[in-house]
Formats: sequence, C-alpha cells, structure tokens
Amino acid sequence: PDLYASRANRIAIKHRLGRIVAVIEIVSPGNKSSQHALRSLVEKAAELLRQGINLLIVDLFPPSQRDRQGIHKAIWDEICDEPFELPRDKPLTVAAYSAGEPKAAYVEPVAIGDELPALPIFLDQRIYVPAPLEATYRSTWAGCPQPVREVVENPAGGRSS
Repeated sequence: PDLYASRANRIAIKHRLGRIVAVIEIVSPGNKSSQHALRSLVEKAAELLRQGINLLIVDLFPPSQRDRQGIHKAIWDEICDEPFELPRDKPLTVAAYSAGEPKAAYVEPVAIGDELPALPIFLDQRIYVPAPLEATYRSTWAGCPQPVREVVENPAGGRSS
C-alpha cells in the first residue's frame, strides 16, 4: 500500500518563472493505508503551506482511524489550533488553502452522491482560478475508455467476495 502512496496524485502549478505557486493533491487509499503514509501526506501538505505554496486537497475517502475528522483536520492541526469537526452526514473533504498570511482554509465537506464543489486554486493571496471539480470529473469520465470504466464500476470483475 505504501507503494501507491508514493505514486503521488499531485499536480504542481508553476509561475512563469518556474516557482511552484500551488499544488493540487488527490488523496488515494494509499495515503491513508498506514500511519506512516498519512503522516507523510500531512507533513508534506503542511510544509507546502509553510513555504507559501497554495494547496487544493480532494479527499473522497472516508476518515480512517488515523484521520478521524478527515484530512483537513489532520493538516490544519499542523498549521494552527482551531476546532474543526466533519458533519456526520458529509464525511468526505475538499479543501482549498491560501498559503498567505494569515493562512486560510476553505473547506467543503461532501457525501457520496453529492456534486463536487467548485473551489479556488490560489495563485497568491488574492488571485485564484476556479477548479470546477464536478464538471472536470464528468468530462474525464465521459472520455474514459469502456474497459477502464468497467474496472472502476465493477472492481471484482463480477465475482462476489
């Protein structure tokens, strides 16, 4: 499982001069597969924010024993001491972070079946581009080859486990 966590689902957005200004991180099951994997993700996210790199986290996997209040709480606890509790009916998290001073988090809890929200990808404290997550997902799924769709929709290959 740590092998999957090491294959980061991450996109870096760079300034035209080459400096990374934002990162989009798609959390995978491997990121939550062990305490080490989760700590690695949380520490990397917090370090990006400390370095002034903005962040968009998409975590569509339920909290585990290692992140009981979701990935946002685990990351935000590294940055500041503010209370946060996921709503019981919306255990999944999408969050946009502005790495300016003061650091800010825009958190959207979601549930399975909800449309994904559009969130900002901050380029600096005031400038952002919208990330239309639902439209992007739908467009990607529409262009997905049928054999891949079948694996995603029926990972057991029709076998009961």
